[in-house]
Amino acid sequence: MKNNRNKSTRRKTNWLHTIVANQELLLVLLILVILGSVVVKVPGFFSVETLFNILRDSMVNVVFALGVFLVLLTGGIDVSFLAIGITSAYLAVLLMPSQGSVLLAIIPFALATLIGGIMGLINAGVVIGTKVSTLIATLATSAVFMGTLFAFGGGVIINNLPEPLEILRTTNLITAPGAMRGTTRLNILVVMVIAIAFIIWAFLRWTIAGRSVFALGGGVEAAQRAAVPVNLVKTMVAVVAGSLAGIAGMMFVTLAGTADPTAFTGQELNVIAAVVLGGTAITGGKGSVRGTILGVILISLIRTSLVPLGVPAIWQQTMVGIMLLLGVSLQALSTRTKPIRPILEGSSRSGTVDLGTKISEGGQ
Repeated sequence: MKNNRNKSTRRKTNWLHTIVANQELLLVLLILVILGSVVVKVPGFFSVETLFNILRDSMVNVVFALGVFLVLLTGGIDVSFLAIGITSAYLAVLLMPSQGSVLLAIIPFALATLIGGIMGLINAGVVIGTKVSTLIATLATSAVFMGTLFAFGGGVIINNLPEPLEILRTTNLITAPGAMRGTTRLNILVVMVIAIAFIIWAFLRWTIAGRSVFALGGGVEAAQRAAVPVNLVKTMVAVVAGSLAGIAGMMFVTLAGTADPTAFTGQELNVIAAVVLGGTAITGGKGSVRGTILGVILISLIRTSLVPLGVPAIWQQTMVGIMLLLGVSLQALSTRTKPIRPILEGSSRSGTVDLGTKISEGGQ
C-alpha cells in the first residue's frame, strides 16, 4: 500500500515538474489566454493588422533579446545593449552616404554591426581585465558609451535619414487590408530577424563553440576542467551580443525614420524580462532561442492589449515587472519540483525495501 502511494506521489511530482519546467508551453498558454480575453472584450482585435502590429513591435526586441540571451547563458547579465544599439546606429547614420539606392543600406548595417562588436569587445576586456561581474562592468560601460555619444553628437536628433534607409523603411514584405481602414504592412526587415534567429539557434545547437557557451553557464570551474577556453568564450559572446545590439539599433532607427539618442532610455527591463520569461536561467546554462522569441512576443502582446482591455498604458512597466517576477518564480519552482528518481525500487511481494532517493535532474 505504501509502495502504491509512493508511485502515485512520484507521478504527481513528475507531472507538476513537466508543466512548471516547460516555460515555453506556459508562454504559449498565457499568450492564448491574453488573446482570448481581449477578443471577448474587443471582437475585432484578432486580425492581420494586430498580428502585424505585434510582429513590428517585436522585431527589434527579438534581436536585442538574442544578444542578452547569449550573455545570460554564460551566467552574466548585460545591461549595456541598448546603449550599444543606439550609439552604433547613430554613428552609422552619420558615416553613411546620404544618397543612393536601397542596396547601399547594407553600409550602415555593416557599420553598426562592426561598431557594436567593438563595444562588445570593450565589455569583454573590462569583465576579464577587472574580474568584476558582467552586470557591474556593463553598467559602467553603458554610461561611458552614452556619455561619449552625447559629448560628440550633442544629443541632436537626426530626423532625415539617408535615402537608402528611407527606401528600406518603406519596403514591405507583405501588404494587407487594414482592419479599420487603409492597409497594414510588414517590413522586409522581418526576414533579417528570422535569419538571425536561425543562425543563433544553429550556432548553439550544432557547433562546439555554441556548446561551450552552455558549458560556461554551468560553472566556470567545471568549464575549465572540460577544457573550455573560458576567456575566449566570454569574449566571443560579448562581441556577438554587441554586434546584435548594433543590428537591432540600426533596425530601430530605420523603422522609426529617426535617430534619437534617447530612444531607448529605461527600456532594458522589457528585453531582460522577455528573455527570463522565455526560460533562460538567470544563473546561466539553460535557455532556448524559441523561448526567447516567445517571451518577446508575450511582452509585446501585453503592451498592445492593455488599452483594449481598459488598462491605462501607464501600467505597462508594472505589468512587465510582474512578468519578470513570474519568470524568476517559475524557475525557482521548477528547481523545487524536480521529480524523484528511484535508485532501487522493490515490491512488497519480493520483500525488497523501497529506497527511493531524490536525484536532481539537469535542466535542458
